Amino acid sequence: MTQDLDRRRFITQVGGGLVASAIVPSLASASSWAGRAPLRIGVVGAGRQGRAILGELTKLAGAEVSAICDSDERRLGSGLRRASGAEGFASLNDMLGKRSDLDAVVVATPTPTHKAVAVQAIESGRHVYCEAPLAHTVEDCLAINSAARSAKGVVAAGLQGRSNPVYDLARGFFRSDSVRDLVSMRAQRHEKTSWVSPSRDASRYKELNWKLDPDVTTGLAGEWGTHQFDVFHWYTGRYPVRVSGHGSIRLHDDGRKIHDTIACTLIFQDGAALQYGATLANTYGGKHEVLFGANAAIKLAWSHGWMFKEPDAPTQGWEVYANRQQFHNDEGITLIAGATKLSEQGKLKDGVGLPNSSLYYALENWLGAIAGDSEVACPIGEAVRATAVGIAAHKATAQGITIDVEMPDV
Repeated sequence: MTQDLDRRRFITQVGGGLVASAIVPSLASASSWAGRAPLRIGVVGAGRQGRAILGELTKLAGAEVSAICDSDERRLGSGLRRASGAEGFASLNDMLGKRSDLDAVVVATPTPTHKAVAVQAIESGRHVYCEAPLAHTVEDCLAINSAARSAKGVVAAGLQGRSNPVYDLARGFFRSDSVRDLVSMRAQRHEKTSWVSPSRDASRYKELNWKLDPDVTTGLAGEWGTHQFDVFHWYTGRYPVRVSGHGSIRLHDDGRKIHDTIACTLIFQDGAALQYGATLANTYGGKHEVLFGANAAIKLAWSHGWMFKEPDAPTQGWEVYANRQQFHNDEGITLIAGATKLSEQGKLKDGVGLPNSSLYYALENWLGAIAGDSEVACPIGEAVRATAVGIAAHKATAQGITIDVEMPDV
């Protein structure tokens, strides 16, 4: 019923010539901090993702990185160089205890440590942004969810698709007759990298390379797949009930036990299937998701998006604003935020691609929710579900089996 209403509303907007402006999100800042004191933020974890977060926070109005916490002195120093004026701490207890003025905390530590850090930060009364996957076990996810239910601050999860302007735009098309009935889904993430952080210290090596530790990792399906599975959950409003898969080591034959290449199939209750593949051995195709419908296919690639209409699909009127791109034998309509205005200015091609990373928009959304200007794009409950799917997919690919997906009650 809801999807039928979405379709009728979409068609009505097309008839009025308002489709582009009606479903295109604004690229302006989600929060208005004029006249307000900046939000004092402590970032926990100064590894690769933590440093990326620091870089994006420095771009956001109203965000002030006041403290950085990391137990590794070199990483802490690297983080402090990215945030002028921030104070460094070696432990979360010290940071929360000595910086009572902190308004918010970002959790960017390794996945297996998320529960301890996130729960302590939430219970301290701060606003909290926790990176995804939410944790390495469903039990830890539920513990974070339980803490978030009684949180005094705004708690958000770092599943970035839900706050990505191109993905939000494409979702409007997906939920209309432009795509119509869902046929199938496909996604991949290909990178040529090893997931190895070198260290001469054996204990330090294990700590740094937790992604390759069978006792705590969620593998490619969990660490990467969780983010992409959530896109399909958000678009369809459904979750898979069964997953099968397999994995192998195709390049990095260095004694590791975690596969560097996987493939899995996620089956939904209505029979729709999502084919997912990930590898550390090849870059072709990068990271993207595709939803195939009876009227069109939508391809999403985080900074870009395209729609490929079927030859027999009806024309709906919004195509007048379209910028087209050729892909071998297929012509894709580029999904552009602000298409109407850009078209009127003769600058349609200037709008291709996002000016910032999807991480930027996720953090911006969190700040907007704290300011009361928007809702949290990814609440903790959705992160629990997506992470549970990622954990199940990892188990299936690691063991080469088919398992039922048990969706947590959140």
